[in-house]
Amino acid sequence: MPISAVDSINLALEHTKQQLFRPFRLGQWTRLAFVGLLAGELGANGFNRSNFQFHPHPDAAPHIAFPGTLGIDHALLAAFIAAAIVAAFSVGIILMYVGSVMRFVLFDSIVARECHVRADWSRSLGPGWRYFVWKLGYILLTLAGIVIVVGIPVGLAFARGWLREPQEHLPPLIMGGVILGFLLFAFFVVTAVVLVLTKDFVVPQMALENIDTTEGWRRLWPMMKAEKGAYAVYIVMKIVLTLVATVLVGIATVILGLIIAIPSLGLGLLAVLTGKSAGLTWNVHTIALAVLIGCVLLAVFFYVVSLIYVPAIVFFPAYSIHFFAGRYPRLSAALYTAPRGFQVMPGATPAHSS
Repeated sequence: MPISAVDSINLALEHTKQQLFRPFRLGQWTRLAFVGLLAGELGANGFNRSNFQFHPHPDAAPHIAFPGTLGIDHALLAAFIAAAIVAAFSVGIILMYVGSVMRFVLFDSIVARECHVRADWSRSLGPGWRYFVWKLGYILLTLAGIVIVVGIPVGLAFARGWLREPQEHLPPLIMGGVILGFLLFAFFVVTAVVLVLTKDFVVPQMALENIDTTEGWRRLWPMMKAEKGAYAVYIVMKIVLTLVATVLVGIATVILGLIIAIPSLGLGLLAVLTGKSAGLTWNVHTIALAVLIGCVLLAVFFYVVSLIYVPAIVFFPAYSIHFFAGRYPRLSAALYTAPRGFQVMPGATPAHSS
């Protein structure tokens, strides 16, 4: 029986309570935080995007002398920059692949209400690779779409000579800028919705039936056309829930930061005063000790913050799973009847929605 997006909220909340608090296990929380971080669920609650962004600010700093005047070898500098770009790109690709596999590990963990990273990882390599390939294509198509959406209006404006003498063509330039902004906004909304729907409703099919993303979308599309209103409400509710969760988690993070920072500053000040009275001075050893203590406190802070995100990491996948389970019988069987450790079914026949 299909469940509405509103009713799915209570089911997801109950699911989250059962998985995280009945009983409470710190190890499970830690593993879920780790999986959620790599799967891209940490902090974004399902509306994260994988974009390479570059924000040049040519006027943000004064011009400095060319590096050659400082005795820096130009070829060496260029090689270092190229190596850094290649390294950053390679790390990004590796993290995208790991995140693609972890998306299925997270799905398995939510459905089974138990997180076992090593076992789930080995089962998720196949669908994770197919999801990774789809995300690469998604990013390339998104970048191509941006070039088309921006390039055509800019090309028309340049061909008409509006950019050579902009002060004489302010009305069409302003109107064109408004239209271009609206088109970009609509484009990003559409691409974000496609990514979310793929993650929420295509990934379960890939996990349970060993199909690719294209086949998952081919089967999802008729379901969505048959229940346009239900899926539209789902998207709206997920945006609202994401905003609420972001505010709540942000408040909790600020409170946690104050709880850790105030005593730490007090103890740090006390240690400095005590050290001065004992004749200690700042040297290599005391500075290294201070840096080490600061790193430990920072690591503790980030670990506790990651634990704060765990309820959201569990809730949002549970929300999509419970909503989709009533429309996808194989997921319903895995969620409500299958024992822990269900596996991907190679060559399984597609399950038709009821």
